[in-house]
Amino acid sequence: MKKLLFFLILLPIFFSCGGGDEFKKNPVDNLIRDMNKEPTFTIVLYDMDVEGTFARTFKHQYQIITERDSEPVEKITPWMDVNDNFYRLHENDMGMEIASKTSDGKVHKQVAPAGFSNYVGNTHYGHWSNNSSGDSFWEFYGKYAMMSNLIGLATTPIRMSYYSDYHTHYWGSGRSYYGPSDSYGRSTWGSSSAHVEATKPTSAFKSRVNSKISRSAPRSTSGSSGSSFRSRGGGGGK
Repeated sequence: MKKLLFFLILLPIFFSCGGGDEFKKNPVDNLIRDMNKEPTFTIVLYDMDVEGTFARTFKHQYQIITERDSEPVEKITPWMDVNDNFYRLHENDMGMEIASKTSDGKVHKQVAPAGFSNYVGNTHYGHWSNNSSGDSFWEFYGKYAMMSNLIGLATTPIRMSYYSDYHTHYWGSGRSYYGPSDSYGRSTWGSSSAHVEATKPTSAFKSRVNSKISRSAPRSTSGSSGSSFRSRGGGGGK
């Protein structure tokens, strides 16, 4: 009986101090809840970072695209804390949409290039245009030209073949789509892509990765003086 009473006393303490965080919604779920009345929205993983060495804090920043009078409107959120599991789940998804609400009122949590759910392929905003080689690329109408910058279209043109591949083999499957890989093995979109290199030159994530590369670079030895130096990587860490 004493053991049972002792257990009952400890039980509320366990739930208040232990796994309570497991039941907290992540920031994306909260954003989806808060935008319930929006007809459409797109949530893009704008940036991410890790603070601390031993007790680490994982952070996300989001780009939210909604509409006002049929005009796309952008908002960048403050930094938001996320748990390590959610951070690792989206570690390769910077610059990509990770949730959206489409015009049919359905919410999707699928990773895709930014704009693929609501804007690319939507003839209200643009059309497919052929270049001199006969390849088809998405082009926004002049009225919505700012969308090219919002979703990084100016640096990474979207081929119709990419869009068709996504909607034929990925849309609705829950699988993430990063596009084809280049000759260096980098995907078209995602945290390690050339797209992020071009569109996020000052991101916290990129700075931290470059800092790690710099610190881990091998030492080289000068043949004339015998002094050693560490070869440089990218920029400094945050």
